[in-house]
Amino acid sequence: MAVGSSPLEDLVTVPSALDHFYRGKRVLITGHTGFKGGWLSLWLKSLGAEVWGYGLPAPTEPALYSLVRAHCFQGEQEGDVTHLDALQSALENSRPHVLFHLGAQPLVRKSYAEPLQTFQANAIGTATVLEAVRLNRCATQVVVVTTDKCYENVGKAEGYRETDPLGGHDVYSSSKAAAELAVQSWRRCFFQTDPALGGVATARGGNVMGGGDYAQDRLVPDAIRSLMAGEPIPVRNPAATRPWQHVLDCLSGYLWLGAQLARSEKTSPIHGAFNFGPNPEENKPVQEVIEGILKLWPGQWNNLSVPGAPHEASKLNLSISKASSLLGWKPVWPFQTTLEKTVHWYHARHQRMDSDQAMLSFTLEQIASFEASARQQGLAWASEEAV
Repeated sequence: MAVGSSPLEDLVTVPSALDHFYRGKRVLITGHTGFKGGWLSLWLKSLGAEVWGYGLPAPTEPALYSLVRAHCFQGEQEGDVTHLDALQSALENSRPHVLFHLGAQPLVRKSYAEPLQTFQANAIGTATVLEAVRLNRCATQVVVVTTDKCYENVGKAEGYRETDPLGGHDVYSSSKAAAELAVQSWRRCFFQTDPALGGVATARGGNVMGGGDYAQDRLVPDAIRSLMAGEPIPVRNPAATRPWQHVLDCLSGYLWLGAQLARSEKTSPIHGAFNFGPNPEENKPVQEVIEGILKLWPGQWNNLSVPGAPHEASKLNLSISKASSLLGWKPVWPFQTTLEKTVHWYHARHQRMDSDQAMLSFTLEQIASFEASARQQGLAWASEEAV
């Protein structure tokens, strides 16, 4: 790397369909200070987008946001997603072509401690974002990120489809189901009928992992913190099965959905809900995740499952057939690669103690590696053809 140069300037990648679409586009991200928001901001910047952020201060310390902040944003505005006036101001300042709504309270266990705040952030916050777009008559394409936990989980083995009933045992899950219903109503009542507005779709991602996640009560960050401290990893529910995927797999779906919204009629089924998860064989129990981490970063784990703990579903799988058939999307990195990329990131940051600039380059290199893998697999979003 040249002295004084930016890692974003030095990174050379093959232009893709995402590059062709997002280069020069103005993109507003709510929740840009969070884990997914940090990765999405950096990827969009590397695609040549003009990235704007709206959200609360970073929810953790350390945070991925602290690495990417100086390199990514054309402008930022601090604010809550339930504050309509502030959101309208952010829209006026950024005039986005695409809006990714990630601002949320993202933790199941925290929803037991702060149920009302969780519901306000996730359900009312989503409605407020959509209302701000409507009132500003903004022609942006809107991708609302919810979760795989928005489904009424009845424990079935096969993957949940976008047409399955919404629900949720805990407040977090029900708040995300309510967010989905809010999007459906705003779409039908306003977005589809008003030519001044763009399109709107929702993205239901699986359980993501990747470097830079420091949230409490989340499996991989908890594991890394324990390993750094030389302590056994606490595991609450080792038999629970989840659709694990790298954060970049999830984000590739969000980015491609935003691009496809812009080129489709509002009557298209693309203006709807999409699952973005791993292939069925990549759904793994928590214990296998932990044991995989320990092969890369030696340590121990303890089974802390106890009766009476807050409810967590034992099984959750997603069907990604809709995303595959309508978007030509599929996951790129298998489970083992996802684990390796994740653990290597944390190892570089906290064992090698790489500098901020070195970690920014490391993160960009993982994005470039992911894009190269997708290109080798012939995925539409990674092809060299324009959207």
